[in-house]
Amino acid sequence: MRILFVITRADVIGGAQAHVRDVSQALRRLGHDVEVITGPEGLLTEQLRRQGIPVHHVSRLSREINPIRDFAAVYGLWRLFRSKQPDLVWAHSSKAGWVSRVAARAAGVPCLFTAHGWAFTEGVSPSRAAVYALAERLVGPLATRIITVSDYDRRLALRRKVAPDERLVVIHNGVPDVPVWLRSEPERHPPRIVMVARFAEPKDHVLLLQSLRNLEALPWELELVGSGPLLSHVREVARQLRLDGRVTFSGDRDDVAQRLANAQLFVLTSRWEGLPLSVLEAMRAGLPTVVSDVGGCSEAVQHGVTGYLVPRGDLPSLQKSLHTLITRPELRKRFGLAGRKKYEDQFTLDRMMARIEGLLKSIHEGA
Repeated sequence: MRILFVITRADVIGGAQAHVRDVSQALRRLGHDVEVITGPEGLLTEQLRRQGIPVHHVSRLSREINPIRDFAAVYGLWRLFRSKQPDLVWAHSSKAGWVSRVAARAAGVPCLFTAHGWAFTEGVSPSRAAVYALAERLVGPLATRIITVSDYDRRLALRRKVAPDERLVVIHNGVPDVPVWLRSEPERHPPRIVMVARFAEPKDHVLLLQSLRNLEALPWELELVGSGPLLSHVREVARQLRLDGRVTFSGDRDDVAQRLANAQLFVLTSRWEGLPLSVLEAMRAGLPTVVSDVGGCSEAVQHGVTGYLVPRGDLPSLQKSLHTLITRPELRKRFGLAGRKKYEDQFTLDRMMARIEGLLKSIHEGA
């Protein structure tokens, strides 16, 4: 098949960008003709071009809602779709999903959409969620299929009447495996805690710092990997809490697998999520995990077996979970081994690609 991927941003590497990169490369190895369309260029476009995947830039394709720019983005995509004549357009992330579905319908091309966590999920403000849910209901009928990355998101889509049952498909995220030498030794002491997340609204870094401030007497160090608009604010909070000497801000890294291998405990304190790749990457590394119980996280993290799930924003629960794993190296090892096993059974790239190949075949055959 000739497939055109569309994603709004390529200037950051978040979960959706990493997914597009990994899936486009895997489909290319399987013999598909793959190209990618983005708005702002950056790290993702560099990685794709190094792999020999053609990338196209639509200047008006942006994350922010702007009717004039959005109309121009639809027109730019429509022109590309008409000239490329793909078998399928595959859109990723909310904004790209909206404009791509409209442009694809106008160009007479089937469109597949992957929701990497709905913008109207629990934790988002009610007014904002209502607007995004309405937008999804309007363009929902324009998609041949809608992929959700978790059962949670599928149920949410049905509850919000985004699409009928038969057009919603769950394909859990998967990530490529790493060599054995990129596995963690979670029992090592004192533990190094790592959180890999963009410094942005959904990721509650401050909650993690506050919980660790109350565990200051214990031996630990923290590495925060990522960048984003709230980075300077989180740095200031660390300074105010007098934790700056124990917290490393590593910025964006192209060696995340190595950072995870160096750690003994993974934490993700999100207010909302889809099915975060960083959690799967931590399980792949054999790390125990402490993760907010939001979105599809409970479909990856098994509470009390591979790690701990904590309620959104619950400081006492987060603090208790961290205290337990900081002080019990043998439990970190047991959880880490169980997490690695669950990754191998359910969240490998090959497992995800088998599901994707089956879906693409059914779309191509008109099923």
